Amino acid sequence: MISITVTALVFGVIFLAELPDKTALAGLVLGTRYRASHVFAGVAAAFLLHVVLAVAAGSVLTLLPQQIVHAITGVLFLGGAAMLMLQKGEDEEEIRKPADQSFWKVAGTGFTLILVAEFGDLTQIMTANLAARYDDPLSVGLGATLGLWAVAGLGIVGGKALMKRVPLRLITQIAALLMLGLGVWSLYEAVAG
Repeated sequence: MISITVTALVFGVIFLAELPDKTALAGLVLGTRYRASHVFAGVAAAFLLHVVLAVAAGSVLTLLPQQIVHAITGVLFLGGAAMLMLQKGEDEEEIRKPADQSFWKVAGTGFTLILVAEFGDLTQIMTANLAARYDDPLSVGLGATLGLWAVAGLGIVGGKALMKRVPLRLITQIAALLMLGLGVWSLYEAVAG
């Protein structure tokens, strides 16, 4: 059974953490050069693969005693919050334009770009942490996938308009505060449990 609460929490955390990331910008650049639906198909498939890998890794952590899992996830969330607060602005990356504009070429370009750029990324690590924290792989996987897809969709379709209205620094600070709160809560449960 899927927990709406866990799914919504994971969606919010992953969405806010991914919004200022380089891949949102990469999606924006690809979306301005190619058909949006082709780009989204490739990007969405890559994000889904990343979430499956992250949830599997996080599920392995649930085999440890709960206090240890809470301590590990608490420290990792605090590290993620620190990384977000200390990160510099992302530069637009050069993306090679495929000669062929077919669905498979464009989707393949988006898939490959995201697959490489996101491997070991903060949101993948956070997804593994959330999977370990909540021991609910379906809800965490659904929330993370929807959060990443929402950012990709925004980046591809309307990223420029969003970034003009909402300061990137504010989005980053909100994501860092959420992770800080989750980190403190996890550490409290590790000590109190």
